[in-house]
Amino acid sequence: QVQFVESGGGLVQPGGSLRLSCAASGSVFSILSMAWYRQAPGKKRELVAAITSAGSTNYADSVKGRFTISRDNAKNTVYLQMNSLKPEDTAVYYCNAGFTGPIYNYWGQGTQVTVSS
Repeated sequence: QVQFVESGGGLVQPGGSLRLSCAASGSVFSILSMAWYRQAPGKKRELVAAITSAGSTNYADSVKGRFTISRDNAKNTVYLQMNSLKPEDTAVYYCNAGFTGPIYNYWGQGTQVTVSS
């Protein structure tokens, strides 16, 4: 069973940047596609960005050109570099395996991102 631990969130002003990290346990990380999701208050959880084991990526239209997903298989970690942050990016961010949807039906604690002046 793979476990996820997200970190790197915080309070940032509009236009600022943050880098999120997701550390995954288990020996299968390198063969899994991984993705970042977010859930804002009162809204459904949505897919933000995904990356295959080979490095192919996909992004939600709302973050294209601003967010970059990457991975380090040696560290069992996936990253989300977020630039030009907007107040509408405020949410709890989670990671999970999968490219178009979560493979596992459980989630880590997430990391809170708040974009506000």
